[in-house]
Amino acid sequence: MQSLTNRSKVVSNKQMTLVERLYIPAILGGMRITLKHFFKKKVTFNYPEEIRPHSKLWRGVHVLKKDDQGRENCTACGLCAVACPAEAITMVAEERQPGEEHLYREEKYAKEYNINMLRCIFCGLCEEACPKDAIYLTDRIALSDYKRDTFIFTKDMLTESTDNRIDIDVRRKGTREGAN
Repeated sequence: MQSLTNRSKVVSNKQMTLVERLYIPAILGGMRITLKHFFKKKVTFNYPEEIRPHSKLWRGVHVLKKDDQGRENCTACGLCAVACPAEAITMVAEERQPGEEHLYREEKYAKEYNINMLRCIFCGLCEEACPKDAIYLTDRIALSDYKRDTFIFTKDMLTESTDNRIDIDVRRKGTREGAN
């Protein structure tokens, strides 16, 4: 039978020598690699004080953007939730009421917008799918915690403010203290 890829190999059933059966060359090779790495200087970062340099293409925590007048860009179209392969984004849409024109750009807005950061794979497809440029992945590192419920980022945690980094930290600390 002809192979379609022409990548087939002929496998030989060569008998192992006595030294190979004792695995001495393999053990010595493993010891050589271990000793080589044992005396190298270890690359360690003291995380909160030192941050490891990341690639320019690295994706971190999500942010919901606002326009220059302070109105939310998100129109709750749901394209980000549909594009998310991990199904980490959920939202509830609501109609804008009269008098709320200063809060929302369009007639429809996201009443609830949640991202489960434990499910998120930081692929950036939500950012690409958004027609209103409402969601972005920043260069900030996602925080760690011991409780699962603190990794469900709500709309108020994701919405961009003047200093969102401090804002997220304060909100998450508040949820931690309330949960204890």
